Amino acid sequence: MKGYLISGIQQIGVGVKDLNTAWDWYIKVFGMDCLIFEEEAEAKLMLPYTGGKPRSRHAVLAMNLQSGGGFEVWQYKGREPLPRDRETKLGDYGIFACKMKVRDVSASYRHFISAGVECLGEPAPDPAGNLSFFVKDPFGNLFQIVRATDWLMNLRKISGGAYGVIIGVSDIGKAMKIYSDVLGYDRIVYDKTGTFDDLSSVPGGKGRFRRVLLAPSKPFHGGFNPLFGQSLIELVEGMDKTATKIFEGRYWGDLGFIHLCYDISGMDRLRNYCLETGCPFRVDSQRSHEGNSFDMGEAAGHFAYIEDPDGTLIEFVETHKVPIIKKLGWYLDLKKRNPNKALPGWMIKSLRFSRVKERK
Repeated sequence: MKGYLISGIQQIGVGVKDLNTAWDWYIKVFGMDCLIFEEEAEAKLMLPYTGGKPRSRHAVLAMNLQSGGGFEVWQYKGREPLPRDRETKLGDYGIFACKMKVRDVSASYRHFISAGVECLGEPAPDPAGNLSFFVKDPFGNLFQIVRATDWLMNLRKISGGAYGVIIGVSDIGKAMKIYSDVLGYDRIVYDKTGTFDDLSSVPGGKGRFRRVLLAPSKPFHGGFNPLFGQSLIELVEGMDKTATKIFEGRYWGDLGFIHLCYDISGMDRLRNYCLETGCPFRVDSQRSHEGNSFDMGEAAGHFAYIEDPDGTLIEFVETHKVPIIKKLGWYLDLKKRNPNKALPGWMIKSLRFSRVKERK
């Protein structure tokens, strides 16, 4: 028995040049308007991924209370974040696109078109027959719009939060050891090889690929799972083998999708299991702080990182303290709760008092 609990995708890290501009766009287009924490500080523990030096940064964790994972919008301070030196193409190793959940794909397409959002192609069915399409933000990041049925609130937004990712890998068989075994996406929705109409609109999408869509056989659960919801991982392997690493030669926090982050409970057991599986923690705040919580501005907990076989970063956060209503000084101590038990709906919905209309 593994002995740890994954509650769902907490957030997707997005490295940007201008945090306020980027977050404002994510608020207006994807409804990511609930501020969980904001912090300006040095990233002192990510030295293997920041050139061996602590780096100053400004970050916010923002959620969409309709449900789904959040965004950690991340900006270097005192250093110009680097773009990739080439166009990222489907099959390149790393997080290629973030899946965003909606109730109705066709209606969402019409909405985004009318709102002036750049859409790549029209809705098309994937190998399971489900419609999807891609949008591009003004900063070059791709988002796949997909249908979901699990929702927490109805705030009349067209979109929920993050519903998963498309990840380019060099060998799907090797990657499955991380995504299926460690992360729990152990149900294969489809495993197809060929060319695909629903991918043809993205850069490099007209090539030949093996693609495997994964879901958990047992739904994620836990304290904040009603907010995070369920999720999917899609692994894509190019058949022509010309792919390169998306973050090769760059630092964590440079422009693009920098990591995939999960809310977990049982960090010690997870550490041991990852070591047994051959994917040891590369960064470990619990060991670095001798067991004490790591302060994340208005939140606190432990975090750790592993790499998939191609170096894509996966973060785990065990949250100890989180603000519920900051204006009233109400913070939730999660160390005193049963991690298997979902928080009351009214408590999670109280996060709406942290919503912001726009950033600038």
